[in-house]
Amino acid sequence: MRYLLDSTLLIDHGNADPGAGALLERLFHEGHELYTCGVVTCETLSRGDDPELRHIRVLLDALEYVATSPSAAAWAGESRRRRHAEGGKRGLADALIAGLAHEIGATVVTRNRPDFERQGVRVLSY
Repeated sequence: MRYLLDSTLLIDHGNADPGAGALLERLFHEGHELYTCGVVTCETLSRGDDPELRHIRVLLDALEYVATSPSAAAWAGESRRRRHAEGGKRGLADALIAGLAHEIGATVVTRNRPDFERQGVRVLSY
């Protein structure tokens, strides 16, 4: 199965959150395809202290990096437009992550389940 790891999981891993660590261990052990992208990389490396960032960088290096394509970006834009029309949150980062997950057929792994479910992508929360 394909999983696109959201920033929340990587940040929680960097903070030594036991739930995040256990889930990552399970996903790696089960041999799933695990992905990251530019948005997640930027978000996760933009905060934290040196020990947290070391853990995050090790994890980022173990993931397959997937770039956002023009069609995934267009999907994200449409998702943001729909959310705005419904009066909802229009987060750019989450829309881009959801667009990429939609395009590659991945489940987003996050603790922010509603942000992604509202956009119509599969979610694995912890």
